[in-house]
Amino acid sequence: MRILLVEDDEKLNHSLVFQLEKEGFHMDTCRDGEEALYYIEEHIHDLILLDRMLPHINGTTVLKQMRSKGNQTPVILITALGTLDDKVTGLDLGADDYLVKPFAFEELMARIRCVTRRPRKLQMSEQLTLGNIIYHADENTLTGPAGSCSMSGREGALLEVFLRNPGQTLSRMILLTKVWGPESDVEEGNLDNYIHFLRRRLKTIGSSVRIQTVRGIGYRIEQV
Repeated sequence: MRILLVEDDEKLNHSLVFQLEKEGFHMDTCRDGEEALYYIEEHIHDLILLDRMLPHINGTTVLKQMRSKGNQTPVILITALGTLDDKVTGLDLGADDYLVKPFAFEELMARIRCVTRRPRKLQMSEQLTLGNIIYHADENTLTGPAGSCSMSGREGALLEVFLRNPGQTLSRMILLTKVWGPESDVEEGNLDNYIHFLRRRLKTIGSSVRIQTVRGIGYRIEQV
């Protein structure tokens, strides 16, 4: 699961990143609202931890803008403003939960678990299908007419991006950003390698689904 942490307190920012990475989460972080909107527009995160008081653009404005654009990524507001009116305002703007500073890390983890149990994008028990294949996200396995195969985490992440956008041409930049993160310095050759791995998986399970190369742009998954 990839989490975006938007927190301008440097000490708290570093502390939360350290603890959440220890729990196995993939973390991206920024410290102002303007940069947060840049990250959010990439649509690569499963959860956003959003401080309310931020430089440039405050957290409630960030939340309002992302919801107005149809982005339904779960958001937990983290703030020192803990009055009832503050909580109601945040929840009415579209926050999924509200955590008041100071808080124990155990409480944050409990709220993350609560949000991820809800029937939204974060729920990992779903199955994604296209043509004659089924991708089991919780087990990271792919099933087709000739059987099933297990995949690596990166293969699964890349396949999920394709299956959520069937028939659409996805640029190399979009694929690299969604799978490796916006700040990754991974070489484009790695993407080509993983495309090769996925094509081999599809062939192994006897699928008619193909990942097509769109020259000069990127790739597209479709049923042939």
